[in-house]
Amino acid sequence: MIRVLLADDHKMMRAGLQRLIGEFDGFEIVGEASNGHETLQQIEKLHPNVVLMDVLMQGLNGLDATTRIRHSFPNVRVLILSMHSAEEYVLQAMRNGAHGYLVKSDSPTELELALRAVASGETYLSAAVSKHVISGYVNRVTSGDAKDSSLGRLTPRLRDVLQLVAEGFTTKQIAIKLELSPKTVETYRTQLMQALKINDVAGLVRYAVSKGLVTVEA
Repeated sequence: MIRVLLADDHKMMRAGLQRLIGEFDGFEIVGEASNGHETLQQIEKLHPNVVLMDVLMQGLNGLDATTRIRHSFPNVRVLILSMHSAEEYVLQAMRNGAHGYLVKSDSPTELELALRAVASGETYLSAAVSKHVISGYVNRVTSGDAKDSSLGRLTPRLRDVLQLVAEGFTTKQIAIKLELSPKTVETYRTQLMQALKINDVAGLVRYAVSKGLVTVEA
């Protein structure tokens, strides 16, 4: 069973999530918290696998709580679920140690996919979140040099993986699309980060946009 802790300052939101996640196979809601301090206390007490975390909470917000979780409970995965999809929230969450980011307008199916991906060690950005991140970067990117030497060093397969990662697809989804094993996709992603000297998904998104590998619909 994947043990999930709900962290949100709205009781009705927590109740709705508890009912929803209770319908997912293989999940158990082990507790709830209304702010970051309670979240840390509950993690120590309940040992969840994943914390489903809101961003804006009184006392200690979700972003700062995520930083503390990263340092104090490195084996606990954090999935942000927020009403805010702006680039600055997403990137700050990922810098603070979040393993995924959803917005509250995303579908229940996306929530289940994200929980499973994060629990299995992957990073997950929903399609809506990825588009906002890409849009933020594309507004600051000039035409640039599409023939940049770092891009030229990538094999066609690595470029395919880079594009799909930047578009928000999970490792399993990329594996299906490219007819590869998930482990092979993970190997390609590691090679990408090493080749480009990039340490996170947000950095890969930025790079893909700057090189014109990902486009944004108007």
